[in-house]
Amino acid sequence: MNITDPRLEADVVIVGAGAAGCVLAARLSEDPALRVLLLEACGEDSNPWIHVPSGVAKTVGNPAVDWRFETEPAPGLAGRRVPLPRGKVLGGTTAINGMLYIRGTPRDYDGWRDAGNPGWGWSDVLPYFIRAEANTRGASALHGADGPLAVSDIPRDELSDAFLCAAGEAGYTVLDDFNGLSQEGAGYYQMMTRRGRRASTARAYLKAARNRPNLQVVTGAQATRILFKGTRATGVEFVRGGATQQARAHREVLIAAGALQSPQLLQLSGVGPAELLGSHGIPVVADRPGVGENLHDHLQVRVIYRCNRPVTINDILNSKFRLALEGAKYLFARTGLLAHVIFRSGLFARSSAAPEGRPDLQIHFGLLSFDRMGAPPHPFPGFTVSVSQLRPTKRGWVRITSADPLAAPAIQADYLSSDTDCRVMTEAVLLARRIAAQPSLAAYIEHEYSPGADCASPEQMLEHVRRTAGTVHHPVGTCRMGGDALAVVDHRLRVRGAEGLRVIDGSVMPAINSGNTTAPIVMIGEKASDMIREDLRT
Repeated sequence: MNITDPRLEADVVIVGAGAAGCVLAARLSEDPALRVLLLEACGEDSNPWIHVPSGVAKTVGNPAVDWRFETEPAPGLAGRRVPLPRGKVLGGTTAINGMLYIRGTPRDYDGWRDAGNPGWGWSDVLPYFIRAEANTRGASALHGADGPLAVSDIPRDELSDAFLCAAGEAGYTVLDDFNGLSQEGAGYYQMMTRRGRRASTARAYLKAARNRPNLQVVTGAQATRILFKGTRATGVEFVRGGATQQARAHREVLIAAGALQSPQLLQLSGVGPAELLGSHGIPVVADRPGVGENLHDHLQVRVIYRCNRPVTINDILNSKFRLALEGAKYLFARTGLLAHVIFRSGLFARSSAAPEGRPDLQIHFGLLSFDRMGAPPHPFPGFTVSVSQLRPTKRGWVRITSADPLAAPAIQADYLSSDTDCRVMTEAVLLARRIAAQPSLAAYIEHEYSPGADCASPEQMLEHVRRTAGTVHHPVGTCRMGGDALAVVDHRLRVRGAEGLRVIDGSVMPAINSGNTTAPIVMIGEKASDMIREDLRT
């Protein structure tokens, strides 16, 4: 195919069919006069484990559906490389993530607005959260019931109920809705599923939209370079089936490849720090030193307990009979263990570093235990109290290592490189232990399996964090929006120094939200689609 092939021309070309890209393709193609071309590097979401909510263990780390990125050796984590799973399939990471629906706090978005991004305050973004949402609880002033993205309740269970009672005994409010008026406290999460199946953005947004004649979806098309005429983006070069092809954009190119690959593509295309680009022989289109900077993520540490009764998921997974029974429940009724997430309840709390009153610690309470992601469950009843730091103080980076577009970028998140972050993560271990020590949950505990009773001093706790902590897989910020010299995009997500080019995904977040990131990225896609249509009309 050549550049004049009508299948490779459109008004708008979108790179990346992930959380934001699927939203953009669906919303923009609602206008029948607007031709939309969506390029996705990977394949269809045909792996059956993608659609089974508890199938995360079969997808994360699976090279068929996970890019399997990892960081450079992290000095703050004892020199370890930290895995950063990213979805390698239609739907992107929404096809392999934990499916929890969390928006964050209103002050998160007011902070975006106050950092030089008009139109991104809480009152501005709330309508887009509502528009996206199909909450089984129905519509309200804070929730939507008619949107594409399914949001449902998680069934109660004995052990999660004990965790909530313990949180109450520790002085925390038990909440009905983490996305309500207040986030601080304990409660059950809601999950992005519908009738026992994952609601990835590929299913929620793209599936129905693909029937529209003005939307073309091309899979197996890995973008290698943005094409420019001067500083105006005119299209995208990509590799498909071993052949290099080009797609022409008559109006705009929208990059929605995620916080790791969007800055990589910009840098490969000549938009980024001039010194970095020059070192790899890449001609500079726009010298933007902030491209790839400001990477941050939610680091988490797991405290694991051996349970004194067989009420955990470990007990099911370690029994062929019980596992077969759960398989039958799912196959015939879409119910049971396979229909739900593993981390069902949680807590938002404040550390000593949160004087402004916003929670900066989040607990995911898991009904199973394991040594590492992808490892088998422990051969005993076990559960996990996973605590993450919501507002890290340090920032890392994403940088190309060569001009080869198929080479993975270098990634450094700079975990635990500040005294504040070290103190907060030590307090995370103490928070997990404080909840576990309350009577309602202590009644289920035989002993603390990891880090164990011998880990008693703050120094020992920090060492445990350095040796074992991982990420909750929420990288953001690498194409930050703002009005300063290091901002990559403006408040309408247009790349500074270029024309006809935007970035629309989690990379544009100035600061990470307080919690899981899928819901905010979907919101960004919703809001961006309106801004693009407004701008194209003018």
